[in-house]
Amino acid sequence: MYEYKFIRLELRGLIESKPKQDYHAIVEEHAKEGWRLVQVLAPPTGAYGTATHFELIFEKQI
Repeated sequence: MYEYKFIRLELRGLIESKPKQDYHAIVEEHAKEGWRLVQVLAPPTGAYGTATHFELIFEKQI
């Protein structure tokens, strides 16, 4: 059985959207805690189907 953790990262900028936080550091920090990155989700919630945020989805075996 697994447990899951979802971390939402907001994006900034109109033409070149960039995350407001350092997602590399977030992934490395969670890996040290035993979490495994399984997916990056960028839902098309903004204008013209662009993403305004993305979510890092982690899993860890219970």
